Amino acid sequence: MSLAPTSLTGTQKAAMVLMQLDKEHAAAVLKQMSEAEAEELVAEVVRLQRVDPDLAEEALSEFHGLSSSGRRRTRGGMDVAIGLLESSFGAERAAGVVGRLASTAAGKSFEFLDTVEAGQIQAVLESELPQTIALVLAHLRPENASAVLAGFDASTRLDVAQCIATMGSATPEAVSVVAETIKIRAGAVAAPNKASAVIGGIQPLVEIINRADVTTERELLESLENRDPALAEEVRARMLTFADIVNLERRDVQQVLRGIDSAVLALAMKGAADAVVAVIRSNVSERNRELLDDEIRNAGAVRLSQVEEARAEVVRAIRDLEADGVIVIQRGEEEDEYVN
Repeated sequence: MSLAPTSLTGTQKAAMVLMQLDKEHAAAVLKQMSEAEAEELVAEVVRLQRVDPDLAEEALSEFHGLSSSGRRRTRGGMDVAIGLLESSFGAERAAGVVGRLASTAAGKSFEFLDTVEAGQIQAVLESELPQTIALVLAHLRPENASAVLAGFDASTRLDVAQCIATMGSATPEAVSVVAETIKIRAGAVAAPNKASAVIGGIQPLVEIINRADVTTERELLESLENRDPALAEEVRARMLTFADIVNLERRDVQQVLRGIDSAVLALAMKGAADAVVAVIRSNVSERNRELLDDEIRNAGAVRLSQVEEARAEVVRAIRDLEADGVIVIQRGEEEDEYVN
């Protein structure tokens, strides 16, 4: 996008300043931000594409220490954004941010659903085809989409999940038609933007399932495995699990464990792989280690559902910290789920 000489928003000014920096320094700036802040700023870099040099100079003049002489970069775009993100967060996390940017760069057709209750959205979508439901859920925030998906029966959830995982790009016209129809049925006041593109695939489905309750997650994955084993295997391989705690840096493990009650942690450790138990025990204080050992010894046999819920609580803590950019996860193999 090219801007005419006019008043600039704060985000646009910040993006212009960022564009003047070399990759190393720009990455250093982004690292001081949360992932959400960095995503918003880089999204503006993508939208700017080309900037009038005078506007770039105007933005830089507000940053006294950065107003040095020399050529001003007047080009933004996706390539610039990808380079900045990879330098700041690494290729894996950058890919996730770029994916979200790609799905919303042309607009946010379903933004009007952000304030609608999950139950109401589910009711509006009840009679729609799985492909249509998948298109809508792919545009929602993962936590909202997960809540909506949980409201459908098991068969519909499976159909929708498969559609999300196998969905490609939708044309702006198709998205606009669906958004207009859903807006009218939902009784929304604000009209959606016309231009939008959505990208489906494994990762949007993984993000939705990761935020579902344990029962919904298990039923959906089992059903998906019966229908398409290869697809289910790929989804499982990319999901966050309790065993992923072994892939965290020591300080990140401590950050996660700090917010987990010892009784919950002891339940989660029941039947866990030796490597998982070792990582947890080595990252708590000696007193807490003794408490955990006592809890595990005294618990005896416990139901698998109790263990799964305890592990889900730990996973939620890991997921929240990862989403906030506090920790970084290198996902490993799934753990053995037998409980003694």
